[in-house]
Amino acid sequence: MSFALAWYLTKETGSATILSTAGMVIIIPQVILGLFIGPFIDRWDRRKIMIYGDLITMLLTAVLVVLFYTNTIQIWHIYIVIAGRAISGSFQSPALSASIRMIVTEKNLVRANGLNRALAGVISMIGPPSGAFLMKALPMQWVLSVDIITALIAVGCLLAMAIPQPPRTTLTTKFNVIGDMMQGFRYIALWKGLLFLVILASMANFFTGPINALMPLFVSNHLGGDVSKLGWLGTASAVGVIAGGLVLSIWGGFKRRLITCLTGIIVLSITLFVFGFTTESFFFMGLVLWLFAGLGSSTFNATIGAILQATVPRDMQGRIFTLLGSISTAMIPLGLALAGPVADAIGVRAIFFISGTALLILTIAGVFSRDLRNIENQKTVEKPAEIIPQTIPSLKNEE
Repeated sequence: MSFALAWYLTKETGSATILSTAGMVIIIPQVILGLFIGPFIDRWDRRKIMIYGDLITMLLTAVLVVLFYTNTIQIWHIYIVIAGRAISGSFQSPALSASIRMIVTEKNLVRANGLNRALAGVISMIGPPSGAFLMKALPMQWVLSVDIITALIAVGCLLAMAIPQPPRTTLTTKFNVIGDMMQGFRYIALWKGLLFLVILASMANFFTGPINALMPLFVSNHLGGDVSKLGWLGTASAVGVIAGGLVLSIWGGFKRRLITCLTGIIVLSITLFVFGFTTESFFFMGLVLWLFAGLGSSTFNATIGAILQATVPRDMQGRIFTLLGSISTAMIPLGLALAGPVADAIGVRAIFFISGTALLILTIAGVFSRDLRNIENQKTVEKPAEIIPQTIPSLKNEE
């Protein structure tokens, strides 16, 4: 649906302002709501959160279908719908991440997250060409109807599943949104290893966000301006994401998940830097590098989720995942705001060199951080919330 609406706005308006506004309408709810919705995910039935999220998505999409069918669609209608979908997604995504630990054993967390990343890569690879084909063959309302069908399938799968509720070890009996959320903030702030991991994930978004946005300019300036090359690079990245996810789903990664996580971001940072040297004559080399960039990104994202699922108390994971999502998502527009003027001033190649170098330095700092190295050895001592209300669970260092 995102591809179809973006293309519709492009064809109907040709306005970069409208497209960028649509992007901000998607990002802003995730950034703001991520600060407050964690307590709801930790206290409510996570399975029902995902089901209701899909039902809301269906309803919003159905509204667009009617508007397109009656030829009464307006730009502000689209803004409202994508904002509603963004709000729904702000609940669904962390609810999914927090549910994995409830249905998957700890030793299989990397495999489960790897498979999730592979499926996301498949969708990102087949979604745009499928959307383009449907838009040529069908009216817009029927293209959007496909999204309703996929949401129905998702609801059916969730109805057939049983997702247990996490045991309450950090939550107090009384529901206090601000108090619960502040507990999540304090939990991250006082656990230095977790704080470093959150910073690493956020900086990865800060540096890779501009890369993706500026790739068309790189292709135009340094790869002959052939739009098909931009498409091939997108395909290579998606193949890398799928490959990384599938490898992890079969292999399971190193015994220490952190090693797998850092390996992924090192591969990503090196490929970003080297890709900056790509020229029209060495385009094939660029494709291979971009495939490895997708593989590194998939590996990093899958294992960072597994680390959090294995180490954070299960009734705290909703708050931690929403905070991580909020902070890391906020880094994307910030990175874009800084990278644009830099690319105009010293060239788009420099963005690849700067991003790759900065990520590599940050990762090396993580390797030398004792707090980060010990993150999987620190087991949260889960005590009843009635005994230690609104406190941070103590951490036992086993190194």
